[in-house]
Amino acid sequence: MNDYIDSVPFLALLVGCLIILSILLRAWFARTNIPALVGFLALGFVLRLADDKWHIFGEHGTSIFEFLADIGIIVLLFRVGLESNLHGLVDKLPRALPIWIGNVVLSGVPGFFVAYSLLGVALIPSLFVATALTATSIAVSVAIWQEAGMLNSANGELLVDVAALDDVSGIALMALLLALAPALHTGNNSALTSLVLESGALFIGKAVLFGAFCLLFARYGEDMITQFIKNADAPDPILFVLGTGIAIAAIAGFMGFPLAIGALFAGLVFSRDPSVVHLETLFLPLYDFFMPFFFIGIGLKIDPSSLAAASVLGGVLFIVAVAGKVIGAGVPALLGTGIAGAAAIGISMVPRAEIALVVMQEGRSLGDWAVPAEIFAAMVLVSALSCILAPLAAVKLLRRYPQH
Repeated sequence: MNDYIDSVPFLALLVGCLIILSILLRAWFARTNIPALVGFLALGFVLRLADDKWHIFGEHGTSIFEFLADIGIIVLLFRVGLESNLHGLVDKLPRALPIWIGNVVLSGVPGFFVAYSLLGVALIPSLFVATALTATSIAVSVAIWQEAGMLNSANGELLVDVAALDDVSGIALMALLLALAPALHTGNNSALTSLVLESGALFIGKAVLFGAFCLLFARYGEDMITQFIKNADAPDPILFVLGTGIAIAAIAGFMGFPLAIGALFAGLVFSRDPSVVHLETLFLPLYDFFMPFFFIGIGLKIDPSSLAAASVLGGVLFIVAVAGKVIGAGVPALLGTGIAGAAAIGISMVPRAEIALVVMQEGRSLGDWAVPAEIFAAMVLVSALSCILAPLAAVKLLRRYPQH
């Protein structure tokens, strides 16, 4: 029976059914103000329950789904980078910077102290929780304002800028934490300082090297690729671009960085070329195909036995997640947007999805010492609640106080 379940035809059937279910879930959630990723997370958890009982994956199935989830991360972060107007962010930095600093600091610092001091979570898991809480789901936040027809307003553009900065800083903090976490885990206080400095110096060196590679590619390689696509009249130019993005993500992986970092920087590299950004509509079917597998993979990693503890931890951390963004983003926004605009921006920044879950998944991959099962499940719960409740509140607020 197990040999039959682990066979290629069965796994192909399972993947096909998941693709169909993801389409149906997306269509159903489109009728609500709840992001479809909530359904994908639930679908992954149902699969985990089925696998625990009937062992439906096996060795081959686990490898296949991990690969699909990794490609989903790459595609997801590549699109985040592609939609981030880096030059526009730099130009609008003076206005967005106070809000960005406020919401990152008031999300991360209280998140750490609540987890570490109040909930008794260990040091390294608390750092991962804090890093995940600094991020914002730009996809969920943008969708709220886009649906309301207010994304092109001054406050809507400000929201996009701050959310994009949150994503970039969240990835950067995750990369730094992943470099320092093994040194912090040693527990050797006498050698801890030297280990942290050594790990930090190695991280900075590799970051500079990878950054230089990205700058050189942006300066010379990207233009060569786009010119080649135009001259060769390639039938599927977006596949050429995506293939290049996956290759850059792989290079980041070889250098010891998460694939998500390479994918984000690949998207940022191509975001400077309007002709590539205009190809995004051709990219959407690929995105819709692979993206659900990332969130399904997150659901698969939830340990059912951890849910009792995770519900308590998640409830407390959800309060911190809401307060950190509403106060951290809303209060600085008061200076230039008014009360209604500040409240709309603050509530719209609450959702945590792609970047926060990437942070927790990367920490979970290190082992229980970095992100225990109950902390992972708690943060998935925070993500789901924030993506359900915040859009509902933001939609009501935007309807009552339109952002012109």
